[in-house]
Amino acid sequence: MVNVTPAQTLGYHAVQYNVLALVFGVPLILIIILGNVLVCLSVLTERSLKTATNYFIVSLAVADLLLAVLVLPLYVYSEFLGGMWTLSTHICDALMTMDVMLCTASILNLCAISVDRYIAVVVPLKYNRNQFSLRQLALISATWVLSFGVASPVIFGLNQVPGRNVTVCRLEDDSFVVYSSVCSFFLPCPIMLLLYYWMFRGLRRWSASRRSNLLCRERRFSLSLRGLRRHGRSKVKYLMPGLSPTTAEPPGHPPGLAMPNNDIDLVTTQMDSVSDMEGPERSRQGSPKQNGVQGHGHRGSGRGHGGSGRGTHSKSSRVSGRERKAMKVLPVVVGVFLACWTPFFVVHVTKVLCVSCDIGPTLISVVTWLGYVNSAVNPIIYTAFNTEFRNVFHKLLCCQT
Repeated sequence: MVNVTPAQTLGYHAVQYNVLALVFGVPLILIIILGNVLVCLSVLTERSLKTATNYFIVSLAVADLLLAVLVLPLYVYSEFLGGMWTLSTHICDALMTMDVMLCTASILNLCAISVDRYIAVVVPLKYNRNQFSLRQLALISATWVLSFGVASPVIFGLNQVPGRNVTVCRLEDDSFVVYSSVCSFFLPCPIMLLLYYWMFRGLRRWSASRRSNLLCRERRFSLSLRGLRRHGRSKVKYLMPGLSPTTAEPPGHPPGLAMPNNDIDLVTTQMDSVSDMEGPERSRQGSPKQNGVQGHGHRGSGRGHGGSGRGTHSKSSRVSGRERKAMKVLPVVVGVFLACWTPFFVVHVTKVLCVSCDIGPTLISVVTWLGYVNSAVNPIIYTAFNTEFRNVFHKLLCCQT
């Protein structure tokens, strides 16, 4: 059987050039490459961005970057020729394989992010956000292996059917269209949305519990201050760091004697509780001297007595606070992804299952372009909603160190 390309059988006079595809497609490719390269460089070069979640975002950016380099140029070329395919069928099969695999990789990476976020919110004490663990490596590896598994039948000959129209590059097997759509989109999406729903429920419960704890702590703190005032004890030494604990002694207290241990522990405990509820930056900046306690011996004993419980609560509060901030960006990424890719999968599955439905090439082209636009949107979302990414992008673009 002789391999005949469409260029040999069709004259180029029959081709209707689509200049709009070229005008829109080339800038789109450049934007996707620039944006996702910036995302990868930001995480790899900025220490503050080297978190577990951001490595998933790098994996997602790599999928979008490969799409712009391996798939979009050939797709734009075909669209420029009015949807006609003039290259060999083997290149078409490779294109379809990469297209299915990278689209699947994008949705599975988002699904892996939702699993990682779920673990971070539900069991924060077992989650290390600053270290890339074996679990996260396994999740990222699984997304790419599964993505190749879904797309591999095309490259292994599924598209080589008798009577194939070589002037059009498409998936020839209708059953594979449904199968790949279910594996790439319709199965992972409900799982991902359910995980985010459970996460938001968990965060709401955590917020309610945190507010209740804050009220209880404020009440205990105010009661302790009232008790101290009632006994006439002065707390000037906690407001003026220049005074030593023995400088300001309460009225009626014998000179030269230290304050009772329980009073110092009480105020120290309240100050520790406040610092636990603040951000990690604030807690790192505040030193004992800045808090008005200048290395008094009783503070160490108070820490030794109850430090373990407070440390555990502090870690839980800080991790939950970080995950709550991260949850502001990721639902936007997921929502935009669904808005861009849902029409594509719905239209393609409908075309296969509904024979009487009139779905023309124009609609297919529009929903396909909409799906590809999503690869350019994610870096914009990170820039708009994440200050750290925005600052690092600015540094990289301005060649600052």
